[in-house]
Amino acid sequence: MDILMYELFANLSLIAHLIFILFVIFGGLLFFIFSKVFYIHLPALLWGIYIELTNSVCPLTYLENWFLNKAELTTYSNGFINNYLYPIIYPEGLTNNIQIYLGITLIVINILIYGFILKNFQRRKLLLNK
Repeated sequence: MDILMYELFANLSLIAHLIFILFVIFGGLLFFIFSKVFYIHLPALLWGIYIELTNSVCPLTYLENWFLNKAELTTYSNGFINNYLYPIIYPEGLTNNIQIYLGITLIVINILIYGFILKNFQRRKLLLNK
C-alpha cells in the first residue's frame, strides 16, 4: 500500500477517535432523536470510563500509530489535524490524576444527561396519566 494511503488511514483513524470520544461524552443526547442509541452509548460510555480510570490505552491509539509507522511518519503532517485534533485527543501533560478527573467528569456529564432524560420521561408519564 502507498505511504500516502497509510497517512490517510492514520488521519481517518484519528478523526474516528475524536468522533468516538465526542459520542462517549455527549452520545446520551442522541436519545432524544433515536431512543435505541442507549444500547450503543452505554457500552461506549463504560469503555470510555474504563479507559480513563485505569490509565489504559484505547485500541484506536494503537491503530493510529500503526498507520503512522507504515506511512513512515512519527506524527501527523496535516496542519489542521496536527494542530487542532491531535491536542484534543492527546493533550500535553496528561497525567494519571488528570485522566481520573476526566473519567469522573465523564461520569458526571452523563449522569446529568441521563437524569435529564429520566426527568423528561417522568414528566411525560405524568402528563399522559392526567
